Amino acid sequence: MGNSVSRSRGLFSRALAHIPGGVNSPVRAWRAVGQEPLFISRAAGAYVFDADGNRFIDYVGSYGPAILGHANPGVAVAVAEQAEKGFSYGAPTEEEVCLAEELSGAISCAEKVRLVSSGTEAAMTALRIARAATGRRKVLKFDGCYHGHSDALLARAGSGAMTFGLPDSAGVPPELAASTLVAPYNRLDAVERCLNANQGDVAAIIVEPLAANMGVVKPQPGFLAGLRDLADEFGALLICDEVISGFRLRYGAISDFWGVGPDLILLGKIIGGGMPIGAVAGRAELMDLLAPSGPVYQAGTLSGNPVCVRAGLATLAALREPGVYERLEELGAQLEAGFREALAQSGVAGCINRAGSLLTFFLGVSEVNDAGAARQADTSMFSRVFSAMLDAGVYLPPSQFEALFISLAHSEADLAHTVEALSAALRVAGRR
Repeated sequence: MGNSVSRSRGLFSRALAHIPGGVNSPVRAWRAVGQEPLFISRAAGAYVFDADGNRFIDYVGSYGPAILGHANPGVAVAVAEQAEKGFSYGAPTEEEVCLAEELSGAISCAEKVRLVSSGTEAAMTALRIARAATGRRKVLKFDGCYHGHSDALLARAGSGAMTFGLPDSAGVPPELAASTLVAPYNRLDAVERCLNANQGDVAAIIVEPLAANMGVVKPQPGFLAGLRDLADEFGALLICDEVISGFRLRYGAISDFWGVGPDLILLGKIIGGGMPIGAVAGRAELMDLLAPSGPVYQAGTLSGNPVCVRAGLATLAALREPGVYERLEELGAQLEAGFREALAQSGVAGCINRAGSLLTFFLGVSEVNDAGAARQADTSMFSRVFSAMLDAGVYLPPSQFEALFISLAHSEADLAHTVEALSAALRVAGRR
């Protein structure tokens, strides 16, 4: 790395002494790219600044929430106003009612909403609802899709688990792992075989309608509609995990745009504007199974935290402005076109998957439609490209299997510099 990172190295050394692996979430360790992580001291707009004062164009975006850019003034004001009134009460607030109303109005299946503190909590709660509603124990998920780190869902997970080559986690009881069925993404025939082999025992099919944890992978035509039909045929619930895609490509759920109609939906990231939040929402009769209305217990001291909710409401207000999603599409298309040209000119094999302001460039493969294809990507070349891009002042997610997040704060100049940096990085990486 060309820039000075002495403070980051010192901080990481200190962190290793007191934090497992030196980080509080595994992908932050940068092991997949063979480096030690930068420690970020602040962020503004499209940029992050490390502990040594180096500035980088940021495509991590806190892994999704920073759709407006970092430290958006409207969101910052909302958080400051709420902080003056108190951080948390352990009691209901008007603001959480407003957020639930906003989510219900924006998403067709979200008749009722339960706010939680993370996407992991949302997924765990949704599975509990599904099992209670159906009286069944098994759940079907997809290879490479990540739904948080609860025991039942850490089978063939994406993103960080793919990076570390851990299809399952130690510490998960075998009987719980056995209750999770796994099918390849975009393969309805495999899903049908799995459901037939487990007749009457599958409570739910859980899916990212737009996969973003094996890198960005779109559903192929008919895949999501087919899942809806199969769920109905076999008496299972359909759960759409939109923790990343919710409010990212449109105002509301991408599953609505694609006409899927899940029974339950998971939300997070953008709905909290960068503060910790999650939500499970769905049909009223299912949501009313949750305590205190029904027998399914779920609770959280900081659920519906007023600071998080105010940040989310301010973010959603900004996203309702005319032209927002058209602008994000323009920026995404510009970056995709530049990356395609850079790949073509370099002679390096690769492909680019994009949906709106989410993008992944895969190196060493010509097409990626599922996790198996994603795993064929050249991770060593990606590591070299990552390092070269960092030296050029571009901060990418430190894994081949993550999405790049584009924000409204990114400028055409930022994107042009990013394309130039990738072109240079590919020329060097392709010679090795």
